[in-house]
Amino acid sequence: MEDKLVTLAILTYSKAQILQSVLENEGIESYIHNVNLIQPVISAGVRVRIKESDLPKALKVIESSSWLSSEILHEESPKPVGSPQVLIPVDFSDYSLKACEFGFHLAERMQAEVVLLHVHFTPIYMPSLQYATDHFDVPAVENIPSIKSMLEDVHQKINKLTQDIDKKMEEGTCPRVKYTCILREGIPEEEILSYARHERPLIIVMGTRGEHQKDLELIGSVTAEVIERSPTFVYAIPERAPSKPIEDIHKVALFTSFDQRDLIAFDSLITTFKDNQFEVTFIHINSHEEKRKWNEITLAGIKEYFKKQYPDIEFNYLSVDEEYLLDNLDRFVQENQIDVICTSNYKRNIFARLFNPSIARKMLFHSNTPLLIIK
Repeated sequence: MEDKLVTLAILTYSKAQILQSVLENEGIESYIHNVNLIQPVISAGVRVRIKESDLPKALKVIESSSWLSSEILHEESPKPVGSPQVLIPVDFSDYSLKACEFGFHLAERMQAEVVLLHVHFTPIYMPSLQYATDHFDVPAVENIPSIKSMLEDVHQKINKLTQDIDKKMEEGTCPRVKYTCILREGIPEEEILSYARHERPLIIVMGTRGEHQKDLELIGSVTAEVIERSPTFVYAIPERAPSKPIEDIHKVALFTSFDQRDLIAFDSLITTFKDNQFEVTFIHINSHEEKRKWNEITLAGIKEYFKKQYPDIEFNYLSVDEEYLLDNLDRFVQENQIDVICTSNYKRNIFARLFNPSIARKMLFHSNTPLLIIK
């Protein structure tokens, strides 16, 4: 059956030509319709149309503003991309070491190298006015050795970690993947995000609890902040999640809000983990009673669309009420033996993050099932 044409965008004629050129460079056949044949340049708006089967790939181009960037407009060559990386922040807790084990197997699967990043915080605060130091937290001379010993302890832990990894590689229990250790000083979440923005790893693999956060009741706070702001995939492993290698992950629950970004996120998931055979359940949260029936119809339509686009994947769908979200999700995960919960995390401002936590953040503090945040 021949693919029908769908409208991807309505643009001015000049921009439509640019987009058409970019799409063709990506191997996507496109057509410009409703052009004023006498004076095409002054057309108020023309339609860029593509085959329906090319929609996920084309939407990625549309969502990224790169198709109108200066590099394309001026035909500049893109910056060279380094080796693919899997970033694993470690704090030497059991949870981060568990993430480390998973990350090495994932890196082997993705043909990437591993970057182990540890961030330490040195509590030294120097006042800006050097002549008024009486009431500032300037470290006393007797405290300097303790700070030095803290840094020595960090280096010892890193050395022990690398020795353990090398030993496991020799024994064959850990894949022989190239890895690098990086030590940075600062606030953990800020340094992790800074590295991710500059180096663009394929994915960040993290545990959800830090070694010293049990007593402080700040469980998963670093991971939660990384999830909210990371520019790349994040795979978060709760402390009680069963250890399962990437090749054994098949049953996936994917949250959807009927947004085209969810379509892009799903295609990104399938592309990134193309070797996995997934069984996918779409989950939508009903926030308003009057919209429930419409949401169920829309969800069924999405299921049919994905079944057509990805015929080798088994799809299901589920609607849950927002009021009973966590309880219903727990029951669903247990009954259906879900391996991982997926959600796309859109960029949100600080007020939205403070007063309306994302699904990913709610799950992080509640679920014992690994979370995959799709970007």
